[in-house]
Amino acid sequence: MSALLLRPRKARAVLVLAHGAGAGMTHPFLAAVAEALAARGVATLRFQFPYMQRGSRRPDRPATAHATLRAVIAVAAKRCPTLPLFAGGKSFGGRMTSQLMAQNAVAGVRGVLFIGFPLHPAKQPSITRAEHLKDVAVPMLFVQGSRDALADWRRLSGVVRRLGSRATLVPVVYADHGFHVPAYSGRTDEDVIEEIADAVAAWIEAGATVI
Repeated sequence: MSALLLRPRKARAVLVLAHGAGAGMTHPFLAAVAEALAARGVATLRFQFPYMQRGSRRPDRPATAHATLRAVIAVAAKRCPTLPLFAGGKSFGGRMTSQLMAQNAVAGVRGVLFIGFPLHPAKQPSITRAEHLKDVAVPMLFVQGSRDALADWRRLSGVVRRLGSRATLVPVVYADHGFHVPAYSGRTDEDVIEEIADAVAAWIEAGATVI
């Protein structure tokens, strides 16, 4: 499969950064997040899930996605053996990472990142997709747009609250699931990228210092 390792000279940690269901590793949003994290000393390893590599629109079954993530995490550990290791991703990529860590945790992964956790389908609010999160033993960071149609804010806040100290929720005000913001917000999509990178880098730095 294809992969891209972006490692700044003075990297302090490495993040396996999985793409969402509808766009691959070179999508401008994911690339911009990776560049912004590199500027903050966080290396990223992006990759294509098998279905995206084939050019298919149908996401892989969870077992395939989990196996792919496990393999990519192993590559990240091998390529960056001295760096604290984190994993997660945008929407589908973050959800698949948490499922893997809940069912058969990968040793060495210090935390799971969600950039837009897809709590439920649009207009079908529920928390079923979050049930496995109670079995994730490492810290979790939820970076979530306040206008995300795939995550009712009240329900997601309740999920994170019940996870206790393991989980942190960072709201991106006015952002939708793609982290676009309307003009009336007074911010640009580029501002949002910087906000996301600040939150993720701070969380990773805190997790990287835990022995």
